[in-house]
Amino acid sequence: MTRQTSSTTAQTTTIRKATPEDIPAIAALYDEIHDREAAGETTTGWLRDVYPVRKTAEDAVARGDMFVQEIGGRIVGTGIINQIQVDVYADGDWQYPAEDNEVMVLHTLIISRKTEEKGLGKQFLDYYEAFALENGCRYLRLDTNARNKAARAFYKKHGYTEICIVPTVFNGIPGVDLVLIEKKLV
Repeated sequence: MTRQTSSTTAQTTTIRKATPEDIPAIAALYDEIHDREAAGETTTGWLRDVYPVRKTAEDAVARGDMFVQEIGGRIVGTGIINQIQVDVYADGDWQYPAEDNEVMVLHTLIISRKTEEKGLGKQFLDYYEAFALENGCRYLRLDTNARNKAARAFYKKHGYTEICIVPTVFNGIPGVDLVLIEKKLV
């Protein structure tokens, strides 16, 4: 599924499945977020050389669940969309109990700050929600580090509900308080 959406400027935003040729641009987005974390401009709780890394992108492209968002052929966003629930999701007290095949999960959403374009994160969420429905999933789940206040506010603003915080080792990062988040689609 490739979807083009309008944005606040004359440029068209496209969201599509990533290809192996996209991996360097995805890795550059990972580096960008790590640079911003190191500079104190953001707090994701991710660690350079631990997560996310180039291999994160390579594995997701190989599985066919890596998506990219582009403007004018330039990749400005990326995320992984699949039905793979993080192991600690089993500890969640979900408001909407659902079978695994009814749940779509969004992982590692990154939108570049090197663009003037506004609303890209919302466009990616809209794509994720439409993709879930097209694949028979009415239940959305995702997570973020409790320290990532910007992401928590972003998801809340768009109708997602925090259901609990679970302490875990997340993708090799120890001591993470992982916020489990959900939304039910109509």
